[in-house]
Amino acid sequence: MRGRLGDGYAKALWAAHPHMNESADFVMYWWDRAADLLTRRGTKLRRFGFVTTNSITQEFSRRVMAARMKAKKPISLLMAIPDHPWTKATRDAAAVRIAMTVAVAGKHDGVLREVVQEKSVDTDAPLVELRDATGAINPDLTVGADVLAATPLMANAFICSNGMKPLGAGFILDAQQALAMGLGRRADAERHIVPYRNGRDLTSRSRNCYALDFFGLSSDQVRTSFPEAYQHLVVTVKPEREAAAERSQTRDAQEYAEKWWLFCKPRQELRKFVDGLKRYIVTVQTAKHRVFQFFDPALMPDQKLMVFGLPDGAHLGVLSSRVHSAWTLRTCGWLGVGNDSVYVKSRTFDPFPFPDASEPLKAQIRAVAEELDAFRKARQAEHPRLTLTQMYNVLEKLRAGEPLDADDTRIRDEGLVLILKELHDRLDALVFDAYGWPRDLSDEDIIARLVALNKERAREEARGLIRWLRPDYQKARAGIATAVQPEEAQDSMALVVDAAKEQKPQFPAGEVERTAAIMAALANASGTVDAAAIAAGFRQGKRVEPPIQATLASLVRMGFASTPDGRSFMFRRVA
Repeated sequence: MRGRLGDGYAKALWAAHPHMNESADFVMYWWDRAADLLTRRGTKLRRFGFVTTNSITQEFSRRVMAARMKAKKPISLLMAIPDHPWTKATRDAAAVRIAMTVAVAGKHDGVLREVVQEKSVDTDAPLVELRDATGAINPDLTVGADVLAATPLMANAFICSNGMKPLGAGFILDAQQALAMGLGRRADAERHIVPYRNGRDLTSRSRNCYALDFFGLSSDQVRTSFPEAYQHLVVTVKPEREAAAERSQTRDAQEYAEKWWLFCKPRQELRKFVDGLKRYIVTVQTAKHRVFQFFDPALMPDQKLMVFGLPDGAHLGVLSSRVHSAWTLRTCGWLGVGNDSVYVKSRTFDPFPFPDASEPLKAQIRAVAEELDAFRKARQAEHPRLTLTQMYNVLEKLRAGEPLDADDTRIRDEGLVLILKELHDRLDALVFDAYGWPRDLSDEDIIARLVALNKERAREEARGLIRWLRPDYQKARAGIATAVQPEEAQDSMALVVDAAKEQKPQFPAGEVERTAAIMAALANASGTVDAAAIAAGFRQGKRVEPPIQATLASLVRMGFASTPDGRSFMFRRVA
């Protein structure tokens, strides 16, 4: 927005609309303005409509609609089309898909129109077939269970993040450049010149590139230990960072310019939750097919990979199942003319309730997921030109009963896609069993049950029962000591958090992690505590009292805490 409209306009826009989140699409300011006019006393406006890109359903944009639809003077959607092709596309046309929304004041049901078939959209006679559904239209442009009502779960906190964001093409090297920078020659080079992978490397063919990662080193240390890399970054990154800082004058841009030899997003939290793991799970954030796979910790993930600090095949199986796929497609955003889904951590992973399966059933899920991951990697190793995207394109055609052309047949045979289908079918059945649900549920039934289960888990967590996915790590991050039996003490001391000996932690930046830390402080308190007492447990001290106070007030409203006087608070253990 700054680049297209100018720094002055962007700042004026944000100042004039302080209630808007700055990450919302520009069009949402006009949508919000129309909603404001619609709900004013004496207004002559009866309804309004917008054609936007389909990114209106992504997290920050749909928050704008949600706020207006849940306000004291609410508005409703009378008609919505969440995802429609941009017809008669030409070489110069926008590579987008669009959404349409029509709003009216008050609480009303509407008609949701979903595209079920599209043909010849680049001609003068496009065919777009729509299917209508009637009911209350949710802010994410769906009818039925409102996934936006699902709340983040502490059970999923501290173990999910985007990959690294270098901000500067100079950080990325090919193999020859990596050798020139000192790989294989200079001491400790393997720690700082690291194999780097993005989404295309995983779904298509790997570029076999490297990244310069000097996290933890000063510029003087980089210059002394890696002079070739230092000069390379001086030439390729430093000028770009300084020019950006001069243009925008933002605090972030200034800091990036001052620390030009480092990634702009070094992901300290990610480094913590993958430290010591022999593998972890990733998915490409924006992708046609939602594929999860194990990732080698010797590789560095790009910012467009979503990283899960989960080494267990049972978790890979759940994430790869139809249950999680249905949830993903309802909670994700959508992007571009290819209509690719965008995995959103805060709406997709944080509220997702994993099944509480028996150990024998976990073992079965784990076995199939391990076989699935190994199978795909083996097919690609045997056929280097075979990609995951190709395999899942053919799998999609097989499931739809569509005919295969010659290229599809080659991919089917090289990828043994019928076996891929069988493994996914087995995995789906086992995960349904893990939830205790029928295996033939529709996607809408799956969503409704997951929303209900999320509410049940939130109530459990309010009582202090948290079904941690990786308890040893997550409890320590939340500041909760792990009980250890005397005979186990020698082997398990790493699980115990001694607050008196540990350095005070940083106040979490993420909403879920912040809420988890504050709830942990309440749960561990012997009586009532106030925001100042909780803030004293973090490095930032008094500076974080305001956000702590706001979170405490939210916990009271949600029933997770109680307050006798509005200043002191107590963890509420709901019966």
